[in-house]
Amino acid sequence: MKAIPTAEQREFASSMRALLAAECPVTVVRALQEPGADRSTPTLWKALAGAGVFGLAIAEEYGGSGGSLQDLGVFYTETGRALCPTTAHSSILAALAVDLLGGPEAKAALLSRLANGTLRGSTALWNAGDAAAVAPVLAADASPKGFRLNGTADYVADADVAELIVISAAADERTLVLAVDTHTAGLTVEPLAMAGGHRAFTLRFDDVTVGADALIGGDGSADALRRVANTAVALGSLDLVGVCEAVLERTVDYTTLRQQFGRPIASFQAAQHLIANMHIALSGARLAAQSAVFWLAQGHTATRETAIARMHAADAARLITLDAHQLHGGMGYVTETDLHLWSERARLASTFGGGGDVAAAWLEETLEDSSG
Repeated sequence: MKAIPTAEQREFASSMRALLAAECPVTVVRALQEPGADRSTPTLWKALAGAGVFGLAIAEEYGGSGGSLQDLGVFYTETGRALCPTTAHSSILAALAVDLLGGPEAKAALLSRLANGTLRGSTALWNAGDAAAVAPVLAADASPKGFRLNGTADYVADADVAELIVISAAADERTLVLAVDTHTAGLTVEPLAMAGGHRAFTLRFDDVTVGADALIGGDGSADALRRVANTAVALGSLDLVGVCEAVLERTVDYTTLRQQFGRPIASFQAAQHLIANMHIALSGARLAAQSAVFWLAQGHTATRETAIARMHAADAARLITLDAHQLHGGMGYVTETDLHLWSERARLASTFGGGGDVAAAWLEETLEDSSG
């Protein structure tokens, strides 16, 4: 497993860090949490599209950049560091879902627009609290025009700015995967109360009629859906790694500058022990997440690796953010210092798709399968 980034990946990380520093400073992150904020972030979106990140892991024949899933993992790490809006993640995952689950016609019709950012997407293919639950979300009945959809999808990220939802539906004994326009009649998008500025929505389908072309074809099996879900969790774990990197750097800087009893608090052994533990937790989370992304890129479902990645990432995020607040002292709880923004991202990102306890059940599942 190649966990050490290549020279090209290091250069790409540097360019993404510079882009996000310029287009997604903390002032933008704060502004997006204000009521009525423009969550389409047109300037940032244009910059990301220009950098090719939306189609980074999509083949060039479908309008992508022809990169790898590991390259995309580099971008996710930088999004965590910069608190880049998750609208980018949602659209990237929609493109990956079409690419991994769709047939040639659907790929030709959708991927180029998702890859260049002219079409924004999101997904509703697994349970937000447990990515192992990939049962069909909707019920689908044949209609003269194609399919009639009924049901509810909960906790769909960024559905307010998405123009396309990739969603699963049960039709008889088959699982269909469809790409549904969010403006289709009968589809309502209701906001959910969330912490930390995160935006998730309930989608209600009430006799929503879509054409046969909404069916993306390809593989709607449970194994294929699980691979897409695992990809989302593994990439999300790298976002958590980026969050942890940013928090650790801020904490080291603060403890170096902050003085107590006439010397920097970084010189005290207790502070050094906390910082060392933060480094160790971050290193483990980074390696585990990179391993999961590597095996997924090789075409494996990689449930074991994904479980380990999420367990390490969730544990590291909790330890690092809590210790960071402790080392910052009272300043760590003053919102003007911005530390809470990364802590809130860590808490939510550690939960969506499943936290460490949920991931432990996935690991147990793989061990039972291997022993059986």
